Formats: sequence, C-alpha cells, structure tokens
Amino acid sequence: MQKKKAIEEGLKQALKSQDKVKISVYRILLTQIKNKEIEKGKELTEGEIYQIVKSLIKQHEESIESFKKGERQDLVKKEEKELEILKELLPPPLTHDEIERIVEDTIRNVGAKDKKDLGKVMKLIMENYPGRIDGKTLNEMVLKRLSQ
Repeated sequence: MQKKKAIEEGLKQALKSQDKVKISVYRILLTQIKNKEIEKGKELTEGEIYQIVKSLIKQHEESIESFKKGERQDLVKKEEKELEILKELLPPPLTHDEIERIVEDTIRNVGAKDKKDLGKVMKLIMENYPGRIDGKTLNEMVLKRLSQ
C-alpha cells in the first residue's frame, strides 16, 4: 500500500510542478492499478504493483524499438522519458551475490531438499523481495542449488 501512496504523492507533485510527462505516466499507472484492484476485488500488494510497473516498462521498451524502426525520434524521446520515470518507481535490483545468499537462507529455512520444493522456495523469496528479483534468474539459481 505504501507504493500506491507514493505514486499518488508523485502525481500530486507532478501536478504542482506541471510536469506533463510525469502526470501522464502516474495517471496511466494509477488507472492500471485501480483496474486491477477492481478485477481482484481487493487492494494490490506491492509485488503486484511492481508487476504492473514492469509490464508498462516492457511496453515502453517495445514502443521505443518500433518508433526507432519507423524513424520517429520525437516519439522515441517521449517514450524514453516515460520509461525513465517508470524505472525510478522500481526498487533497486538485488546483486547476484545477494540473491545467492537469499536462496541459500531460504532453502535452509524451508528445509527444501530437491526440485519438488522449488515452488515453495520461489514463492517465499518473491513475496519477501517484490520487484527486486527477476523470476527467471531466481528460478535458475534455485534449481541449480536444489540440484546439488
């Protein structure tokens, strides 16, 4: 809930400073969050909000590629500014060493022995570190560790 409040506060600041790009980004993001909350029937967790931010980042990256191919530099610049704002909303990603330590600790705490415990470990880590770890990277690291 704190992340949603931070986004709402960011919108207020953008409105005060009349930053049109930030206003646009925050409004789109808040609309997506509210739509997802209506769909789920409850408030979103920080992890779910980060997933929405990540999907918007992916959309912007794809748009930038398309606009570059179409030689639309004006739109590329606009998308890049919006992308920068969205990336600032994500927490800093964990380093490889930090992820390895977290994987080791979680496997030990859960008592995971083999690959069938993968889901248990993954779920716990993703809940505790929302938006800070790439799921694919984590999956590979947990599988490697459980295979030893």
